[in-house]
Amino acid sequence: MSVAQLEAAPHRAVHHAFPLPHSPGTVSAVRHRVRAVLGTWNLPADAADDVLLVVSELVTNALVHARPPATLRLWRLPVEGRRAVHVEVTDLGPAAPPGPEAAPDPDEHGRGLGIVNALSARCGVRADSGWTSRWAEVLAG
Repeated sequence: MSVAQLEAAPHRAVHHAFPLPHSPGTVSAVRHRVRAVLGTWNLPADAADDVLLVVSELVTNALVHARPPATLRLWRLPVEGRRAVHVEVTDLGPAAPPGPEAAPDPDEHGRGLGIVNALSARCGVRADSGWTSRWAEVLAG
């Protein structure tokens, strides 16, 4: 599909889905695959970097805090009259909270969704019985 066809296609018609195994190395592997997709979309480098950071944060959030399986989906769409990339991670909802001995260090964790909010034109959460999707739309041109 050419770039012109991608631009003309409905936003949900052109998307990529990546299963997210709960295993070491998943975030790195997914970033590598997403970087390849973004390269075919001819995004400005700073926009691609923002998308990759949002992907990293949403994927990490799902792997650390949610029940598997999880899936990442990407597609392009217009937002506020500009091009944007929609990033969405769907999982089976919150995992059981860790015991007090396994609580994360607040100096090292807890800023991911703030980063997503800062880099996104829009973001949010959709939930239904049995699944949760966190999504963000990053302006890309």
